[in-house]
Amino acid sequence: MRSSRTAPRRSSGPFSPRPRLTARLTALVTGAAAAAALLVAAPVSHAADAPLRDLGAAKGKVVGTAVTGSKLTGVYGDVAGAQFSSLTPGNAMKWASVEPAQGVFDWAEADRIVAFAQAHDQQVRGHTLVWHNQNPNWLANGSWTSAQLGTLLQNHIDTEVGRYKGKIAAWDVVNEPFNEDGTYRPTLWYNGLGADYIATALTRARAADPAARLYVNDYNVEGVNAKSTALYNLVKSLKARGVPIDGVGLQAHLVLGQVPSTFQQNIQRFADLGVDVAITELDIRMSLPSDSAKLAQQKADYKAVTAACAAVTRCVNLTVWGFTDSDSWVESTFPGEGAATPYDANYAPKPAYYGISEALGGTTTPVPPTGRCTAAYSVGSQWNTGFTGNVTISCSGASLSSWKVTWAYGAGQQITQAWNAVCTQSGAAVSCVNASYNGTVPDGGSVSLGFNANWSGSNPTPTVTLG
Repeated sequence: MRSSRTAPRRSSGPFSPRPRLTARLTALVTGAAAAAALLVAAPVSHAADAPLRDLGAAKGKVVGTAVTGSKLTGVYGDVAGAQFSSLTPGNAMKWASVEPAQGVFDWAEADRIVAFAQAHDQQVRGHTLVWHNQNPNWLANGSWTSAQLGTLLQNHIDTEVGRYKGKIAAWDVVNEPFNEDGTYRPTLWYNGLGADYIATALTRARAADPAARLYVNDYNVEGVNAKSTALYNLVKSLKARGVPIDGVGLQAHLVLGQVPSTFQQNIQRFADLGVDVAITELDIRMSLPSDSAKLAQQKADYKAVTAACAAVTRCVNLTVWGFTDSDSWVESTFPGEGAATPYDANYAPKPAYYGISEALGGTTTPVPPTGRCTAAYSVGSQWNTGFTGNVTISCSGASLSSWKVTWAYGAGQQITQAWNAVCTQSGAAVSCVNASYNGTVPDGGSVSLGFNANWSGSNPTPTVTLG
């Protein structure tokens, strides 16, 4: 992603089967970039006949997900533990997270993910050691000589890789080194150390943990193009020089209906260089709201990506960048787009889930879900004393003649103005009902309400209830 991801070490043997996840009729979605709640509880939506992790193991593939460590409880933790054989810290192992001030370290979130993985017989993909984004301010804004930069880079790798030696299957050592045209991206590292910063980072990571698999990871390199060819030539050159590199990560942040036709061909050419390939950050976004046609296309796209990986022996890992829409980066980064993951915000498997399952040999046909309407909360803009918020009510297979949404603020936020709804607030509790002109939400339609509010200190996303 621009968010980084990780690659896993090969498994030494089959993963032990996990108990089948028992779906829950209702689940509160907390701490997410968007929160949604079912208007009417659907019947239990069964997952495939075997968890994705077991289907993958039967094909020699690791099936993973990026996670937020603080959420690894309740239903979120149940799904993450039961369905996946590898976890990637979404943000917890990035430089800004682990060393926010020079020499001051915070490993709590990363440690939590590693401990969860160990308890659930899962690998961990370390993400990411060297990147141009999400670096701490002291590093990004410092004035460094080349010698100082080299020392900082090496010390960082020694410290982080050393801390987790023997616990990380694979590292995304270098993330996103190329521009779209295949030239090197001008970054702190490239500008200060030249292209050999990549070889230096890989060599240092190998010394810090000889058992971990080492990857270079990038986006828009899924098909054969100028950028993926630059990555191919880099890997070829590194191997010729004896620089340790075990794999390439193809992030696969894709758009609905745009899976590259050369995806499998591209995976195969990297494999032919003698390196593993991992699909490291898979999500497939669509214009919102979703509907049955879009979800069907998304299923076909997920199935195509999974099948391309399954067809190449050295494609060893398929990791989705968050498994639930409530924990996805997409909606906050691409306004008007989302629904990019295999599970909806209420942890029900979407058609995309079954696309992955079918490509891995799963056979269970899901029970068709009943219609439902959902409400999603988002922050459109924010400044030092206030913000503009939005709630969108969407229906698929159902409709509404009136609506009401409620939520409770957790940090003292106060609504000052609302439009397209009548909103009241008592303490932390907010209630908004439709205006006279927008109570009807047809099947496949949506309505939105907006508001301005004050905040101070923090602005956590609340859980929205539609009812």
